[in-house]
Amino acid sequence: MRALVQRVTKASVAVVDQTNRETVGEIGAGLVVLLGVAKEDDEADARYLVEKIANLRIFADDKDRFNRSALDVGAEVLVVSQFTLYADTRKGRRPDFNQAAGADDAKRLYEHTVQLFRHTGLTVATGTFQEHMLVTLENDGPVTLMLDSADRQRPRRG
Repeated sequence: MRALVQRVTKASVAVVDQTNRETVGEIGAGLVVLLGVAKEDDEADARYLVEKIANLRIFADDKDRFNRSALDVGAEVLVVSQFTLYADTRKGRRPDFNQAAGADDAKRLYEHTVQLFRHTGLTVATGTFQEHMLVTLENDGPVTLMLDSADRQRPRRG
């Protein structure tokens, strides 16, 4: 599972079709989490990412240092499904999405991840799975981090 995490002052997501634009999720200060699910991902990957993201110390303390987490500051979280995080662009000019999970598995793990975020006590908003969406955000810092649940299996150094 991959998550592109952006610290924001505010963000929203709207579902768009040819005639309509409906805002389905909106947050104030907090984190936007663009979430991609791979074929081999499971609930352990979701738990790892939620724990990591909720506790990442990327919010400033009184000395303007990264010493506070989303849990510490009561941040809000906007979670948006993003299968394109698994694009393979090594060959040719068209991204290959073969590593992304199928729609049913991806939706199940996306919804499970959202529930895990809600269980942390953070305020959570979402996009709509498998819809065309417009994400609007004001990146704070800017602070943007890429997390991959596969990293938990890799040694930190060496």
